[in-house]
Amino acid sequence: MRNLFVTLLILSIFCSNSIAQEKWDLKKCIFYGMENNLSVKQMSLQEKFTDLSLKQSKLAILPNLNFADNTSFNSGRRQNPTNFTLITQSSITTGMQLQSSADIFNWFSKKNTIAANEWEMQAAKANTDKLKNDIALAVANFYLQVLLAKEQENITTVQLQQSQAQLSNTRKMVDAGALPELNAAELEAQVARDSANVIAAAGNITTAILNLKAYMSIPADQPFDIESPTVDKIPVDPIADLQPDAVYASALANLPQQRYNGFKLKAAAKNAQVSKAAMYPTIAGFGGLNTNYISIVSGNIKTDPFFKQLNTNFSQSVGININVPIFNGGSAKTNYKRSLLTINNLELQKEIDNQKIKQDIYGAYNNALVALEKFNAGKKTLDASERTYNFAKKRYDVGMLATFELITNQNNLLRAKLEYVLNQFDYVFKMKVLEFYKGQGLKL
Repeated sequence: MRNLFVTLLILSIFCSNSIAQEKWDLKKCIFYGMENNLSVKQMSLQEKFTDLSLKQSKLAILPNLNFADNTSFNSGRRQNPTNFTLITQSSITTGMQLQSSADIFNWFSKKNTIAANEWEMQAAKANTDKLKNDIALAVANFYLQVLLAKEQENITTVQLQQSQAQLSNTRKMVDAGALPELNAAELEAQVARDSANVIAAAGNITTAILNLKAYMSIPADQPFDIESPTVDKIPVDPIADLQPDAVYASALANLPQQRYNGFKLKAAAKNAQVSKAAMYPTIAGFGGLNTNYISIVSGNIKTDPFFKQLNTNFSQSVGININVPIFNGGSAKTNYKRSLLTINNLELQKEIDNQKIKQDIYGAYNNALVALEKFNAGKKTLDASERTYNFAKKRYDVGMLATFELITNQNNLLRAKLEYVLNQFDYVFKMKVLEFYKGQGLKL
């Protein structure tokens, strides 16, 4: 038994370590974030509220049915509810009613209410999809920020190692009297600066991971890490396939915000018909079953048994109810006018959103072009900086270049590397934004 316990404990620890060491790729991060983000869960509750309204409007078509029982103790002079004679004795009376009514014609008010709620349900789903899309884009951004921070840490670490190696070689030459102490001091200062850069880069990784975990609703203290593919492996559409006109047309057809606006307009149109129906007569049918019972609790008057009285006093009713609105303070007409204004407001909002998305798409396209040009320019700068540094290193090794000049070239190369990876990640993200506006999901 003890061996079994130890075995289970080891397996538990192993599994926990496996989970902790699991690395998440971009696809898994996005899908987890869309399903577990707290704002998405809150929006899903709104969907459930809307679904309840839809179900209730469908049930409202059915006839209602209500049972009522009124039992009371009475004393003093009053009318016997069963035979309508006057009595003065104390008594207990019971009256029971079973009533039902159903709309016969109401200008399709309930039918249009159901249709409006169905469109509201579609709008609620589109609104949730919009939030999920926003979360997906944010998660992708923070995922790329983590990758960028890790790449920057790698670059600064290599820079530190180079500086440490140069310091080690220079220290040997200084100790041998071949170089002045100033050379070693300058490299020691450079090592200190490079060490600070590595520490800052590591801090940036932690910050980026915390931001990513927040959007994914992962506790800040839970072990978490991501896969670190090279940015070249992240799929990106050619910019020629993301022309703004084509992206805008796709956005109108596919983006949740645009679908949401369309569904809200359709719901508002149905609600306007419901408001209009309130200004016209309605016809309903009704029916009821009634019976009464009395028990004299004082005096010598005898009453029939309970069930006999219920049978004797049993009555039925059926009829038609016509409700004609004549004057109600103008509320029905005012509500109808409000519903028309709601439609106009939603139409304007739809146009505003369409204009904004078009402006955003053209802006995103321009940003992507600029990012691509900066990325290409950064590549040329990096190539030139590497060549310059290699020449400087060779001259330094043979004593033809001062340490300060070598450090300057080395720092220039570091800045070029950092700028290059920054431009590369910026370009990838700008392209992902264009993909996002197509409304067809991010390529993962």
